[in-house]
Amino acid sequence: MLLNIARKFVTLSTYHRLKQLMNRLLHLLVIIAAVAAGTSCSRKDEWRKNSGAVWATQYNITYFSDRDLGDSIQEVFRKVEMSLSPFNPQSRISLINRNEDNTTDPMIDRVTAISQEICRESRGAFDPTVSPLVNLWGFGYTGHPADGRLPSPTQAQIDSALAATGIGDCRIDNGRMIKKSPATTFNFSAVTKGLGCDLIGEMLRRNGCTDYMVEIGGEMALSGNNPRAGMWRVQVDAPVPENDAMHRAMCVAEFTGCGIATSGNYRNFLTDSAGVRRGHTISPVTGRPVQTPLVSATIAAPDCATADAIATACMASDHAAAEALIRNRPDVRALLVVAEADSLRLVAIRFPELQ
Repeated sequence: MLLNIARKFVTLSTYHRLKQLMNRLLHLLVIIAAVAAGTSCSRKDEWRKNSGAVWATQYNITYFSDRDLGDSIQEVFRKVEMSLSPFNPQSRISLINRNEDNTTDPMIDRVTAISQEICRESRGAFDPTVSPLVNLWGFGYTGHPADGRLPSPTQAQIDSALAATGIGDCRIDNGRMIKKSPATTFNFSAVTKGLGCDLIGEMLRRNGCTDYMVEIGGEMALSGNNPRAGMWRVQVDAPVPENDAMHRAMCVAEFTGCGIATSGNYRNFLTDSAGVRRGHTISPVTGRPVQTPLVSATIAAPDCATADAIATACMASDHAAAEALIRNRPDVRALLVVAEADSLRLVAIRFPELQ
């Protein structure tokens, strides 16, 4: 149409020059369209990895996506930190612990609901308000004793801390935390890594990723297939008191579509005056470090936060109570390691075949 109009108003030579210009312009547009189409076609999904340090541990995330979501991963870490970290004095839970503000947020609401559920099911063995007792015994956010020795709190100190313990006596009312007492404090560390895995998994799904493995300090959220188009292979470490950087495989099992968490007393411990190692799990019932033959518990549950809480509940119970807790949850699978004399006995409950 433009050429027909031009033919009426310009000389023949000018018309031919204009026609050449239009042809060149058309050729350029074809090239641009081809480049754009090629770029679009080349943006195929691919396996990506993000790893680093967070919350005094390591994380490794593998996911299938058309873009790097590292910034979004870091944003999830930041939000969890500012909500639930008892080590960060500006976090929401720290403000609640110091009675400066009792306003909760969706993450605190979520871990409180999970904690109260597992506390009921474990008959009080799991309780994040045991925080004052954990601090009293040198395992909390106040820091380990410099000499590595287990403190010796008095019975009066233990009883005072027990009086403020009880997640079942706390509630959230209209977005505000109502504590058992002003001395009640919360340490959701036994759920936070699991929740972090879940939240990153949810973020990946919002961005179209359905194949992923999110691991934070040994806790995992798994979905879809691994890079070899199979289920994710999970290594269960042998419960030996090695340096955190050292991990000796006990067995391997395959999972997908679940959360996995392992809890044990074989890495985080202090030594008492008799030279006996005492693990970091404190009983909300006795107020003292738990001593049972149960060495470790690896739990697979529909979500990682729940798996994290159940694993800790098992370690705060004797192995018979831990087995009963698992068997009463048909949506949970477990591998318990029980010490017997000089050997270890594996108790697998609905757990996949070990390799």
